[in-house]
Amino acid sequence: MIPLIVDLETEWRGGQNQALLTAKGMIACGHDAQLVAIRDSPLARRAVQAGIQVHEVAASAKRSRTAILLRKLLSQKNFDLVHANEPHALTAAWLAGAHKRVPVVASRRVAYPLQKNAIARSRYLATSRILAVSRFVAASVVKSGIPMEKVEVVYEGVEVPPAITSESRERARQRWGVAANGHLLGCVGYLLAEKGQESVLRAMPAVRAQFPGTRLLLAGDGPNRVRLEALAKQLHLRDAIIFAGFVEDVAQVYAALDIFVFPSLAEPLGTSLLAAMAWGLPVLAVASGGVPEYVDNKENGLLVAKSDPALAADGLLRLLTDDSLSAQLGRKARRTIEEQFSARRMVENTLSAYQKPIKEAASVKRN
Repeated sequence: MIPLIVDLETEWRGGQNQALLTAKGMIACGHDAQLVAIRDSPLARRAVQAGIQVHEVAASAKRSRTAILLRKLLSQKNFDLVHANEPHALTAAWLAGAHKRVPVVASRRVAYPLQKNAIARSRYLATSRILAVSRFVAASVVKSGIPMEKVEVVYEGVEVPPAITSESRERARQRWGVAANGHLLGCVGYLLAEKGQESVLRAMPAVRAQFPGTRLLLAGDGPNRVRLEALAKQLHLRDAIIFAGFVEDVAQVYAALDIFVFPSLAEPLGTSLLAAMAWGLPVLAVASGGVPEYVDNKENGLLVAKSDPALAADGLLRLLTDDSLSAQLGRKARRTIEEQFSARRMVENTLSAYQKPIKEAASVKRN
C-alpha cells in the first residue's frame, strides 16, 4: 500500500506527532507511506530524520501550492489513498480533486461543529472516511450532518517507553531543578484558557499548604502564558511554577514528574494524557470530552467533574497522600495504553480503516 499523508501545520502539536507515528508505523509494516508537509516545519524535519520520503511545500499560499503538488504526485505515482491529517490538508486535497482519483480520508481531532458553508461541508462530504479520534468527536461530526457510515473512530496512540530507571529520573529532575524528595506535578500542552491550566495554578496554594515543596511544571507555550505568569506572581507562586515553554525532548518532562494533571475543559482525546499514562504516571483529569473513554475513575486514574481549583486540589492531595493508590493507578494506566492505545494499535486500526475505501474504490473501477 502507498498512502500519502498530508499535514500543513507549521507547529508541532499532537496531530503532527500522530502523522509521524502513522507514517513510521506503516513503513515498519512494509507500506510505502509518504508525507506532504510544510518546508522546514518540525514535522518535515523529524520525518526526514526518520527516513520518510517528504514532499515539501512553502508555507505561503500553502493550500493552493499543495493542491498543485497533489495533482502532480497523483498523476505520477500510484498512490492508493490520500490521508488529510488536518483541515488545511483536507482543503488542499479537495482543491486538487484528489477524491476523483483515489479515496481520501480525513482525520478529525476537534469536537466543535463543522462549518455550515457549502465549501466547508463539501470537503468532508467528498471524503471516503472521516477518522474521528474519539466517540465524542465522532458524535459531533454526525450531528453536523455527515452520514454516520462515513465516520469511523480511530483512537490516537502513543509510544510506550521503557520502564524508567532511577538514574534517568534523577537526571530529568535535575534538569528542572527539582530535589530528589520534592513533589513535581506537571501539564504538557498548549497554554490556552480552554486547556484549564489556570485551575491547577489556583489549586497550588491548597496543595502546598500540606506539601510545601510541591512544584508545578507547565511544558508548552501559547497565548495564555502571560496571564498564567501574572497569576503565579499574584498567588506568590513564582518559585513554585516552572514555565518550561516548548520542550523538544518532552520525555524529560514525563520522566521527572510524580503526578500528571490534565485540566482541559472539553478535550477531544488528549495525547499528552495518553503519553503520561504510558509513562506509568498517576493522572488527574477532568471528566469531559473524550477523556472518560479511556480514563476509568479510581481504576487507572482520578477524574473530577469539572476544571475547578478546589476539585483539583482535593484530587492532587489524595494522590500525594496515598502512595499506594498513586502507584496502583500508574501501573494500570500504563497497562491501558499498552493494550489499547499504543502507537502500534493506532497504526493497525488506521490501516484497517484505509482498507475499506480502497476496496470500495477498486470495486467501482471493476464495475
